Amino acid sequence: MENNYCIIMAGGVGSRFWPFSRNSHPKQFLDFFGTGRSLLQMTFDRFRLVVPVENILIVSNIIYKDLILEQLPEIKPEQVLLEPNRRNTAPCIAYAINRIKAITDKTNIIVAPSDHLIVRELDFIETIKTGLDFVEKNDNLLTLGIKPSRPETGYGYIQIDEGETNMRKVKTFTEKPNAELAQIFYETGEFYWNSGIFLWSLQTIDKAFNTLLPDVAIRFNEGKEFYNTTDEQQFIDKMYPSCPNISIDYGIMEKAENVFVLCSDFGWTDLGTWGSLYEMSPKDATGNVALKCKTLFYESNNNIIALPSEKLAVVQGLEDYIVAESDNVLLICKKDEEQRIRQFVNDANVTFEGVYN
Repeated sequence: MENNYCIIMAGGVGSRFWPFSRNSHPKQFLDFFGTGRSLLQMTFDRFRLVVPVENILIVSNIIYKDLILEQLPEIKPEQVLLEPNRRNTAPCIAYAINRIKAITDKTNIIVAPSDHLIVRELDFIETIKTGLDFVEKNDNLLTLGIKPSRPETGYGYIQIDEGETNMRKVKTFTEKPNAELAQIFYETGEFYWNSGIFLWSLQTIDKAFNTLLPDVAIRFNEGKEFYNTTDEQQFIDKMYPSCPNISIDYGIMEKAENVFVLCSDFGWTDLGTWGSLYEMSPKDATGNVALKCKTLFYESNNNIIALPSEKLAVVQGLEDYIVAESDNVLLICKKDEEQRIRQFVNDANVTFEGVYN
């Protein structure tokens, strides 16, 4: 355990959860379920069971520094790695990898987003331990694949090679498919959801960056004398904007020859949309979900209602809708058209001069 590190990526805006998620307070800092813990805090709680607290690094946008330290008082300020601007997951991970290289030359690393929900946490921890053991003994990159429970179009997919164990070689990665293709993936049994949770040794991922993303590796290697010093932030602020905007999936995982998947099932969801939150939430007899608010439903089915706790919602005649209110915005949107929420956000901020970011 002492030799493990964890990189938690917490810099996203989560615009698909608008109006709850805003630029100033994105979804990873929200308590969706009334547990008293935000998604970031729940992620931190999970990984501290397998990684020393001092070895957990949070990578996020510089504007969220104070919010992170407020929500995670257990960590030191130097454990929060601050991006001056967003450049996708590959530069984010490269930054953290180089910080770790300045501390140790041999370790095993977990990389995870801050906004996932895990239902069976004990099963998850055992899966992580299995993965760490694998990457310690093998020069391979590992991702966690989730056994699909439905033909989901909102997730990427991993096609697994033949084998008898849960540890399989990856054949292909596929981005979010259309409904017809998702149905085929689901029925074949050869495809798993791509969780976006990765495990690897420091040496293996460093080699992958130098081989497959040399333009990113070179930029970060130029600052090796600054990492873990008082000059680190100045170097990052100057260099980071020139990094290519590229994901770790596209830049490395889809191109590398040594990628394996640990086929898993621990009650996982990427809380990326209102629809995914609806799927994971308790429902009444007619399929309605009410999050932390008082509701009365009449002739209404399969809706999700999210309002301030002191408000009462009386809903009549709605089916398959999202009704969400936060601060100065009320959203009423069909569940099957929630992909338009980003458009709604942009239109609101153009029409009303950015007041609804």
